[in-house]
Amino acid sequence: MSYKIKLDIFEGPLDLLLYLVKKDHLNICDIPIAEVTEQYLQYIELMRLLDLHIAGEFLVMASTLIHIKSKMLLPVSEAATEELQEEEDPRQELVRKLLEYQQYKEAAGILRQKELSRQNLFTRPPQAAGENEEVYFEASLFDLISAFSKALKEVPKELFYEVIKDEFTVEKKIHDLLHLFLNEPALLLSNLFERAKNKLEIVVTFLAILELIRLKEIIIVQREQFGQVEIMRNQEKISSYARRV
Repeated sequence: MSYKIKLDIFEGPLDLLLYLVKKDHLNICDIPIAEVTEQYLQYIELMRLLDLHIAGEFLVMASTLIHIKSKMLLPVSEAATEELQEEEDPRQELVRKLLEYQQYKEAAGILRQKELSRQNLFTRPPQAAGENEEVYFEASLFDLISAFSKALKEVPKELFYEVIKDEFTVEKKIHDLLHLFLNEPALLLSNLFERAKNKLEIVVTFLAILELIRLKEIIIVQREQFGQVEIMRNQEKISSYARRV
């Protein structure tokens, strides 16, 4: 597949690490480095599979994780135990960076929320929102990749070896997805993958979704953190188009 996507929504390696820590409810100050390294490398491999543009910093972090993992797995003699106890934990520098980055992210989130609240003062009606109003969380790129990974694992093994005619293209899939949104205001990502006939269509569907996100035609949300990913048309984009027409 020669379709290559370069995304503006791509988070960095620290975002991915924080995502893995929070998703599995890990202690950020005592990261199980072997487990996190394995998961991190799996995400990198999925990005390669999708032919996504992987920034060099992702590969640098992969090397850092492997280096820390190797240091922690090396056998230690009893004579060297006391010396090692006085040395810094190999994970400590990484933990410091993650904690600092997490603080910046939380601060940025608070500022963004204030910005949105300020905008709502001018765009929403004066009455308070109803009690039944839906509340959504913004999903991340890594939530999408997690759902994509799960969908690939659920494809029957025999389909991986089936020779399939090249009947799916990203351009056609984008058209099909936009057509679906004419009748359905929101779609579950898992349902889109379930409709796919084979592994190739799952990959093409995922790439089409990424392209629509880049074009700001759709938004991805969750009803709860790490919950099912839902896809919705970007109402701001639709409103903007309607005003131009």
